Amino acid sequence: MAMKEKLKRINDYEWLLPKSVRKEMRVDAKVIMNQALMDGADDSAFEQLTNVATLPGVVEPVIGLPDMHWGYGLPMGAVSAFDEKEGIISAGLCGFDINCGVNLIRTNLTADEVRKHIKELVPALFKAIPCGVGATGKLRLSQSELNEVLIHGVKWAVEKGYATKEDLEATEEKGCMEGADPSKISPLAMKRGSPQLGTLGAGNHFLEIQEVSDIFDTPTAKKWGVHSKGQAMIMLHCGSRGFGHQVATDYMQIQEKAVEKYKIWIPDRQLACAPAQSKEGQDFFAAMKAAVNYSFANRAVMTKWIREVFEKAFARDWESMDMKTVYAIAHNIVKLEEHKVDGKTRRLYVHRKGATRSFPDTPVLIAGSMGTSSYILKGTEIAMHKTFGSSAHGAGRAMSREAAIKRFWGTTIQKELADKGITAQATHPKSLAEEAPLAYKDVDAVIESVHGSGISLKVAKMVPIGVIKG
Repeated sequence: MAMKEKLKRINDYEWLLPKSVRKEMRVDAKVIMNQALMDGADDSAFEQLTNVATLPGVVEPVIGLPDMHWGYGLPMGAVSAFDEKEGIISAGLCGFDINCGVNLIRTNLTADEVRKHIKELVPALFKAIPCGVGATGKLRLSQSELNEVLIHGVKWAVEKGYATKEDLEATEEKGCMEGADPSKISPLAMKRGSPQLGTLGAGNHFLEIQEVSDIFDTPTAKKWGVHSKGQAMIMLHCGSRGFGHQVATDYMQIQEKAVEKYKIWIPDRQLACAPAQSKEGQDFFAAMKAAVNYSFANRAVMTKWIREVFEKAFARDWESMDMKTVYAIAHNIVKLEEHKVDGKTRRLYVHRKGATRSFPDTPVLIAGSMGTSSYILKGTEIAMHKTFGSSAHGAGRAMSREAAIKRFWGTTIQKELADKGITAQATHPKSLAEEAPLAYKDVDAVIESVHGSGISLKVAKMVPIGVIKG
């Protein structure tokens, strides 16, 4: 019997995969998904969830979110928490693009004002922000400068004039995870990171100019500077580039050896891990924090360049256009957090792979696929109880990049977007093909699932008017 068929429905949005379905499972798994998403879900992702539920020190439940799909070792769109003392830390459970996250920038411009400049704005942004695989930026950091970025994150960007203190305050972790240690980074990761700060990258990374199409929670929206329908916004989605990928790769190899050293049984070698308190575990945690800080700084630098492009296009300074950071959020991250488990407060290593934080009354940013909508939501107390304070991070892929390239033509996608009034530019037509809207799940169904389950509540919806892809 397929693992998906063993799910027990709890309500319209929650499903239980009990540990009784597999003798090695230490805890239950839970999935948050509406019926439409469940109907299209791939059974292999559920199998991977049960694999995670077998790991040492895992805390109930292992969670699959509505954007869940098969991934390396475990699904993208999954959350797993492990006891601080008895549990494990895993590079694979974190994700290869460490702190692949989203920055949302507001403006006081209307979408109609922006449309008048869109043919100038999109190419100018594309020129100002290096895109694509292996893209290098305008910055050339020395070893000591790169170390400063890794230790201080957005604080470094503020000191260098790339970001403001307001940007810092509006970033998760205040733009810096304490305890980052550059000495835990390989020379190859350093080499890859040095020329890539301030670059967008490729894959599902994007820069979008968006229009607020709906406001669901007016008081919260106004508090965050989202004041009206038709308001122009900017969403930036990218991560730690080759630097973070190399950190993850390095520590996957280290943790593959740790599995043998500490005699940890794992059902899939891609779930390589190390005891939380081991050198291999703590070294990764310190290295991961450096990649997290690199990514926060990467997006902060690009935010400055976005502001400069708008200043030139509108002949106004960015502050007069109210181009302030609404929030900058991370996914693909491990955090040591306190959570209530069975009425007791415990310190847990929470792994959010393709998942994002959803703490009470803080912004949650969920990006849709290219050409569809993205959302601002707010975190809830319910999420603290159901998902270790976590939510979905995006629409989630419905087909692989290879399948999308075979099925779609980039030039056709570009024309279809243009027909919808969306101006798109990419480094190569294949970039548009692999990110075609139909290659992703229905983001509205994802939002219905997180809102309906109560783990994040809708605040506002945005639709794209300009798209830049790597």
